[in-house]
Amino acid sequence: MTYLEMINDVLTRLRETPVSTSGETTYSALIGKFVNDAKRQVEDAYTWNSLEQVIQVNTVANTYVYSLTGAGQKFRLEDAINVTSNVTLRNISYEWMNRRQNFATPVYGIPSEFIFDGVDGNGDAKVTLYSRPDGVYNLQFTLNIPQAPLTSDSTSVLAPDVLIVQNAYARALAERGEDGGLTSSEAYQLYRLMLSDYIALEASRFPDYDAFQAV
Repeated sequence: MTYLEMINDVLTRLRETPVSTSGETTYSALIGKFVNDAKRQVEDAYTWNSLEQVIQVNTVANTYVYSLTGAGQKFRLEDAINVTSNVTLRNISYEWMNRRQNFATPVYGIPSEFIFDGVDGNGDAKVTLYSRPDGVYNLQFTLNIPQAPLTSDSTSVLAPDVLIVQNAYARALAERGEDGGLTSSEAYQLYRLMLSDYIALEASRFPDYDAFQAV
């Protein structure tokens, strides 16, 4: 569903007149805020496969700090690999990286370890690598990145739209007060049940999230 379609879905549930643009009325603009709040909560609730992106970094010799362009700061790390050398990139502690970079002569070679180390001027996360690259390596970071806040009426949401609509509806009921239909607590409880069902369906397709291995 698009941003506008979700707003109108919520308005219909509230027995309000649908709108042609998200900002057509002050109330439709408010519902748009609830839709974005709901989107953020749904995205935070689970590692939805639809939000996964691969951020590639191509190193150059002697440069060991890189930005993950487009990653932002609010993401989950799924995997990190050095494709060129066919090795896994290990996410080590900041303390351990700091000692490797400063207590001895740094090693230049195949990058196999990294840390997240601050953000750049665009607000994207930066990574520090070790060993420091001695040439060109293709590094791939698979991240689960929340979608940017919805502003355009035609933007399609990536997280499950049914959950977002139900959550936004519960928020709208809480704001407006009871009006003879579902109470806000009932609507939110229904959202929680739907969320549980959606997570179970998603987990059945991705065994990565259903098992734990000692490392």
